[in-house]
Amino acid sequence: MNGDDTAAPSAPPPPQLEWKFSQVFGERAAGEEVQEVDIISAIEFDKSGDHLATGDRGGRVVLFERTDTKDHGGSRRDLERMDYPIRHPEFRYKTEFQSHEPEFDYLKSLEIEEKINKIRWCQTANGALFLLSTNDKTIKFWKVQEKKVKKISDMNLDPSKAVGNGSVASSSNSTSPKPYLANGGSPDRSYSYLSNDFSFPPGGIPSLRLPTVVSSPETSLVARCRRVYAHAHDYHINSISNNSDGETFISADDLRINLWNLEISNQSFNIVDVKPANMEDLTEVITSAEFHPTHCNMLAYSSSKGSIRLNDLRQSALCDSHSKLFEEQEAPGSRSFFTEIIASISDIKFSKDGRFILSRDYMTLKLWDINMDSGPVSTFQVHEYLRPKLCDLYENDSIFDKFECCLSGDGMRVATGSYSNLFRVFGCSPGSTEATTLEASKNPMRRQVQTPSRPSRSLSSITRVVRRGADSPGVDANGNSFDFTTKLLHLAWHPSENSIACAAANSLYMYYA
Repeated sequence: MNGDDTAAPSAPPPPQLEWKFSQVFGERAAGEEVQEVDIISAIEFDKSGDHLATGDRGGRVVLFERTDTKDHGGSRRDLERMDYPIRHPEFRYKTEFQSHEPEFDYLKSLEIEEKINKIRWCQTANGALFLLSTNDKTIKFWKVQEKKVKKISDMNLDPSKAVGNGSVASSSNSTSPKPYLANGGSPDRSYSYLSNDFSFPPGGIPSLRLPTVVSSPETSLVARCRRVYAHAHDYHINSISNNSDGETFISADDLRINLWNLEISNQSFNIVDVKPANMEDLTEVITSAEFHPTHCNMLAYSSSKGSIRLNDLRQSALCDSHSKLFEEQEAPGSRSFFTEIIASISDIKFSKDGRFILSRDYMTLKLWDINMDSGPVSTFQVHEYLRPKLCDLYENDSIFDKFECCLSGDGMRVATGSYSNLFRVFGCSPGSTEATTLEASKNPMRRQVQTPSRPSRSLSSITRVVRRGADSPGVDANGNSFDFTTKLLHLAWHPSENSIACAAANSLYMYYA
C-alpha cells in the first residue's frame, strides 16, 4: 500500500485478432452437389486440443489429430534462437467409424435417423481415446486405440514350397498387401496347410509344432463401442455433457435431463423433469444442458423461453427447483409474434473457469455472470439486419435454426455462426469493441465488417440497427447479399489457442490468429 487513493487505471482491451485460413477438409468444388449424409452436424475439440472430432448426418464420427506439436524439438533457448514465426495448429485425418445406424421405432412408427447430434470427449487412459456420441435416442461410449497387427507364424509346412493339384500356393514373401481382421489378426494363407493342396514329404512330418501368434510392427486404429445407453429418452436428445468427476454425464431431451454413470448403461437417474401433468399446459422445453467445468455438483440448462437455470445436485435428488434463474426482462411494448420464437436459446457454454455462461438465441449472443442474475453482462448482435426479414425466415423455417456458440480458452472472446457461411467473433473483455465477421472459405476476411458495433444492452441501439437494416432488405450491414440455405451452425474454439474449427455443409474449415 502506497497511501495513494487514486484508483489504478483499468487494463486496455486486447487488440483485435487478425484471422487467417489454416486448413480445410472435405472442400467441395464449385457446383458440386453435397450429399445429405455428408453434412457435418457436430464438432468438438478434446481437452488438450490435440484431437478434434466431427459427426455427420450419416452417423459417422471422424477424428483428426494435431501434427505441428511434434515438428520442432530442442530446448526453449534453441527455439527462441531460431525465432520461428507463430505456428498455427495443423491437423490430419486420423480415423473414422460408423457410430449410429438408422433405426425404426415400431412402437411409435417413427424413423430414428442416424445423424450425430453431439460429441463429447472423455478422459484419456493408457493411450486410448474415449468419447461419447449421440443421435436422437441412443448414446454410445467409444474407445479408439492403436493395436498392433498380429500374425500367425511357425507353421509346420512352408506354403511357398507346397505344390498340389497343379498349383503353387501363394508365396509368404508376396508383395501384395494382406488384409487384416477387425481384431488385429491376419487371415494369412498359411492356414491352408490343412487343405488338400499340400503334398507331405516322404516319411511324414518329423514333428508337430504349435503355431504362434506374433505382433508385427504395423498398427491399426480400432474403434470399439464400450457402452450403449438406450431407452431412456422419450423425446429427442439435444445435449450430452461430461461431469468434471470423470465418472458421470448428463443427457437432455425436450422435457427431461438424465444422469448416467459411464460404467452403467442400463440405469440412469432422472434429475430434471419439466413435463406437466397435462401436456396442454406445456409452455417451454429444455433446449441445452451443460455441466459446470470444475464443480461436479452444478449444471445449467436453457429453455425455449430464453431463460437459463443453474441447479445444484446437492440440494435434492430431483432438481425441480433451481438455485439461480438467468433471464432478461422483456422491454415494455416490444412484444411481437416472433418475440418468443427468437428468444429461444439454442446453445449454452460455460467459460473455462466456470464464472460465465454464454448463450445463443436466434438474434444475439449473451454473456452471463453466474454471480449476477439480474441480466447479461454483455449482449452481442449477431445479424440484426435480418430483423426486418423475420416473416420470411418464419415462412421458410429458418427462424428455427439452432446455432451453436463457443468461448476462447482465455475467456476474452466469443464466437457464433450466421447465414451465408459467415461466423462472428466478439471481444468480451471490458472496453473491447472487437466484432469481426468471417467467412468459411479460404479467404475468411473477404466480408469483413468495416465498422465493428459495440456490444450493447440498450433497446434504443437495437431499434436503430433495425431501421438501418430495413433500408436495404436482402443484404447485410455491408451491402452483401445473404443466403439462408448456407448456414454455419456448428463451430468450436481450441481450448488453449486462438484457433476455430467450423463446419460449412460437408467441409471442415480451420482458422487461427
